[in-house]
Amino acid sequence: MLLDTYEAQGVLFNTNFKAVASNGMQAYRGELVLIDGEVADASGRRKPPTSLVRDVVLLANEDKLQMLVGGLDAVADIQLLIERYGADLAPDASIFLLAPNAHTEAKVEVAGISGYLLPWDAMVWAQLTEELRLEKSDFKGLSAGDKVTTAYFELKDYAPNFPFIPLEEMQANATSAKKETHGAI
Repeated sequence: MLLDTYEAQGVLFNTNFKAVASNGMQAYRGELVLIDGEVADASGRRKPPTSLVRDVVLLANEDKLQMLVGGLDAVADIQLLIERYGADLAPDASIFLLAPNAHTEAKVEVAGISGYLLPWDAMVWAQLTEELRLEKSDFKGLSAGDKVTTAYFELKDYAPNFPFIPLEEMQANATSAKKETHGAI
């Protein structure tokens, strides 16, 4: 399956979980590498990645991504995402991306596929479920993989009244906002 291939390639990073949902698709939450870290030693170990899709939520069948949800450090990182994973997107994939410097909520086209780009305001999963109007009760008793599948089916029906804005325009109008990082003090 596609996510097993990603795991073997080492592009799944800080994995929260990777599981098979009851519909047979694989679900993943964690981070997805956009730019690999440099090779650190003679045995080929790498330094941490230099760019990631953060808090990513993926749903994949055998060979295509059916859903891609995640946070980018900047709108411009969508180009890296397309270059690295665009060919793996199903023609009808559900795409929901967040970037702190997105100037507005918009429908966008990612690798020829319609999706959504919003300013990044909260944890990715929390912002996704809030946009989709999903409640905790919608996930009660579901496995981790089936929670992702539930979000996927809601995202398929999601139809906000966002304007369509080409990616080039989203990049040209990007703000200077950056995602705050929190860690040990």
